[in-house]
Amino acid sequence: MITHEQIWRAIDALAKREGLSVSALAKRAGLDATTFNKSKRITAKGRPRWPSSESLAKILSCTNTTLDEFAALMRTSHRRYVRVRIPLIGLAQAGGGGLFDDGGFPVGGGWEEIDCPGVADENAYALRITGQSMEPVYRAGDVIIVSPNSQVRPGDRVVVRLTGGEVMAKLLRRRTAKHVELVSFNPAHPPRREPLERIHWMARILWVSQ
Repeated sequence: MITHEQIWRAIDALAKREGLSVSALAKRAGLDATTFNKSKRITAKGRPRWPSSESLAKILSCTNTTLDEFAALMRTSHRRYVRVRIPLIGLAQAGGGGLFDDGGFPVGGGWEEIDCPGVADENAYALRITGQSMEPVYRAGDVIIVSPNSQVRPGDRVVVRLTGGEVMAKLLRRRTAKHVELVSFNPAHPPRREPLERIHWMARILWVSQ
């Protein structure tokens, strides 16, 4: 049974994953900024107020979140963010050999570990940002949480590893039968168009710890 508390906590968790307040999440979805405020979760008579299916659909759409992923957030938030240990390396290190298998899953013994709020992907890992090439979205010292099991769709923030070993964090603009179009977070760096045969693997960024 889905509870009122689970739904609202999952909305809070989704906003946190996107690096937003609940008001900013509502605005991104084209809703009134107060839609998800805590004051709107209980009626004047003290009864639970549920978010509408339309508002839920809009926040899932604008964050490229599936129903399964939202359900995972409900389960995680119900456990009050049980913390787990996940592997961590620097983004620059990710281009080295022996740290990932051919599917982009973390392997080997070169990883540190960090505490992390519970995530649905048991193969999730963390990358620490270095340098200024991804500003203003990601800054040196930020830690991004990456999910190799999540479906990747246009509009997602992704980590991409090329067959030559280069690893980058980008925005996936478009994917065709032959190419992948990637947009840089830093406007000083031009977009990239890579043939699929050069993409070793690509994984979705879930959220960033700043």
